[in-house]
Amino acid sequence: MSKPFPRPKHRSKTRLLVGRAYFSLRRYISWYLSKTKYAQTIENSPLPYVIFKHQTPLIRRLQNVDMYLQYNKIKNLKLATARINGLIIKPGETFSFWKLIGKPTRKKGYVEGMVLHNGSFKPGTGGGLCQLSNLIYWMALHSPLTVTERWRHSYDVFPDCNRTQPFGSGATVAYNYIDLQIRNDTKTSYQLIVYVGDSHLHGQWRCKYPCDVKYRVYEVNHHITHEWWGGYMRHNVLRRKLLDVNGNEISDQLVTENHAIMMYDPLLSSSPIIPLAAAQQR
Repeated sequence: MSKPFPRPKHRSKTRLLVGRAYFSLRRYISWYLSKTKYAQTIENSPLPYVIFKHQTPLIRRLQNVDMYLQYNKIKNLKLATARINGLIIKPGETFSFWKLIGKPTRKKGYVEGMVLHNGSFKPGTGGGLCQLSNLIYWMALHSPLTVTERWRHSYDVFPDCNRTQPFGSGATVAYNYIDLQIRNDTKTSYQLIVYVGDSHLHGQWRCKYPCDVKYRVYEVNHHITHEWWGGYMRHNVLRRKLLDVNGNEISDQLVTENHAIMMYDPLLSSSPIIPLAAAQQR
């Protein structure tokens, strides 16, 4: 039986602003004073071997979300991918999503896209970049690279619609204190390829040498609970199997546990989005 989870906290705007400023300052200090070696080398020529590749659709029709936010997201993704496409992560180096991409501002050409915020969504400059961090994280789970920082979404905002990956397999980001960081603990360099195509966001992890193992990420213990405070929560555990070239299992590793507050009624078959407050009244 799952343990009960506390009621969601609603903090004031002042509390949120002060908190963001504090954690953002801590991030800047960490970037410039820590001994972490951050990757920054870009090579236009791709390394010869594809370790893993994936793509995600650029346009998804989400209920109550204006389509202009989806098209603006594509503009933002093109700007962000241009900053990191071809990145080489040498042995001992760490990839930092925000250190490389920088703050998404209007001056840099970023436009309003959809930003998830406290269980809902709103327009925000640079919105939509979570699709890029989600892709990079999912690909990293299928490689020998080590994820050293990943933040999960606290809310499950939209119902599953043609989902091809397990729930909770993404990585949310918010400049600059909620980052995605991946370290290369191997003895060879890896290269990140990301670009915006006609209909999909494409990504690859490449290497100088072929990989002699394969990875399979899967979920277990996926369930929904009706919490004491009236809302619903969604839970699962992600695990990763390491397989040799013949498909034999080498190991089975825990990746992460996910717990998210659902912002729609899980009992409805038509899957409309219902605010949390409405769900709590049921």
